[in-house]
Amino acid sequence: MNDTLALDSENSPARIAVGFCQILRGLGLEVSISRVVSFQEALGLVGLNERNAVYWAGRSTLVADPEEIADFNRAFAVFWEQKRSSGITVELPPISVSISTDNGEDNDERLDGDTTPSGPTIQVRYSALETLKEKDFAECTDREMNELRRLIAGLRFTSTTRPSRRRLPSKHQTRNPDMRRMVRSALAMGGEPVHRKFLQRDHRPRRLVLLIDVSGSMEPYARALIRFAHATVVGRTRVEAFAIGTRLTRITRELSSRDPDAALRAAAQAVADWSGGTRLGATLKEFNELWGLRGMARGAIVVLLSDGWDRGEPEVLAEQMERLHRVSYRQVWVNPLKHTPGYAPLARGMAAALPHTDDFIEGHSFESLERLAETVSA
Repeated sequence: MNDTLALDSENSPARIAVGFCQILRGLGLEVSISRVVSFQEALGLVGLNERNAVYWAGRSTLVADPEEIADFNRAFAVFWEQKRSSGITVELPPISVSISTDNGEDNDERLDGDTTPSGPTIQVRYSALETLKEKDFAECTDREMNELRRLIAGLRFTSTTRPSRRRLPSKHQTRNPDMRRMVRSALAMGGEPVHRKFLQRDHRPRRLVLLIDVSGSMEPYARALIRFAHATVVGRTRVEAFAIGTRLTRITRELSSRDPDAALRAAAQAVADWSGGTRLGATLKEFNELWGLRGMARGAIVVLLSDGWDRGEPEVLAEQMERLHRVSYRQVWVNPLKHTPGYAPLARGMAAALPHTDDFIEGHSFESLERLAETVSA
């Protein structure tokens, strides 16, 4: 699939910054993320109407080597009409730019519709898969969600471990002698303990507990997060999954099926309050009293996937988060709204829970779920 890249002054600074830097990278220039951000901020200050200002905003933030100026001028000509402007003159034949996926297909279409190139061509290839990984779940089409489901199902997890009371034979000297093995070895030597034996502490997988908000405000993200929970349940040991809304529902057994679609259907049937209200404090209290404080959350990594909107009293949620934090090893809150520009945890539930959270991360895209998998596996 090939599309012509057309950018004008009506585009946002963010779109222009990202598109322009893609062309620079296609020409071999090294453009870091920090430079892209600086270019975007500069465009916001100088505006997009004057060519001279836009040119120097890009050159001052994106060019680090004088040898890159020529390539920068070629790329900049793509973003402006081919005419002379005060302050900048670029002697170039018309340059056509096309953008295509990495499937190897070429596109001969130009901006003016002429199939005969009148000048050099800059072609930028992009990976649709990489773009999809960064896309917000709420903005994905049905086709894109199907592709994301395949990616989520392919996530791999490593189990973190915790020290166990059980002890195993050790090949190295430790502080714990293995008296039973030493005595047995001494009997073969006439009672002399010639060979000393030692014990080492065993380790067992640390439990992972997932609490997934399935309320109405989480509808655009709930199904993708349930898919993530399914990949976690079948991908590692000692995992428990719960759906929280107006009530608490344990869905570990439903998600244990190897078939992702069957697991999602079973979980949807088991959760009676899907896309309903939110009572985070009450459901978390029920979890603590029935499951968490009785042993399930002790020494576990607890992950709450919610936007923090709560109809209940924030004091109740804060109290239950504190109780859970006392017994758990680590508490991670995943909020799909965290990536929104200008976001602040001002919702009553989120503000009450944040002081008792060890990690506060995003959960709006596949890329953020990859970071979550790394967090729970670290």
